Amino acid sequence: MTPTSPWAQRLLAADKHYSQKLRYAEKPGPLRRLAIFLAHSGDSWFWGLGLVLVWAFGPLEWDTLAPRLLVSIAVLAVLVFLVKRRFRRQRPQGEWGALYRKTDPHSFPSGHAARMVVLLLVCAAWGPAWLAWLLLPWAPLVALARVAMGVHYLSDVLGGALLGLVVALLLIAFW
Repeated sequence: MTPTSPWAQRLLAADKHYSQKLRYAEKPGPLRRLAIFLAHSGDSWFWGLGLVLVWAFGPLEWDTLAPRLLVSIAVLAVLVFLVKRRFRRQRPQGEWGALYRKTDPHSFPSGHAARMVVLLLVCAAWGPAWLAWLLLPWAPLVALARVAMGVHYLSDVLGGALLGLVVALLLIAFW
């Protein structure tokens, strides 16, 4: 789905330009390694597995929070999938992130950015406070790392963060 208005075309061109300026995927060194780590730290399987383990073997205070976070991740995954199917924006060209490119060729919105915002806000609402404080800087770093590694544009992570905000507020209100 490509917008045809000149204003939208200029906006998309600026988005691509500034996203490219943040890109580190092809630059070896410590910043690239950090970006890879951060980009993967928002993976849904990582959070899902961690939450299942904490729910099964962790302290009792996680008996309510872990399932809520798992449900949040699942609900969000469905919504991100539906929005991606609607917009069908292709990911930026690149070599890194072959698994993402193969299993999910669409980039808008960023599921990683959305997921991190949902996790941050749900933890801020129900604790633990230490995790919310940890996620406060971590969430934007994950989002920026997705741009740095060339699997998203800036607008993808902004759209994902906005979707995550809306979903988190609805889930918090629901619970």
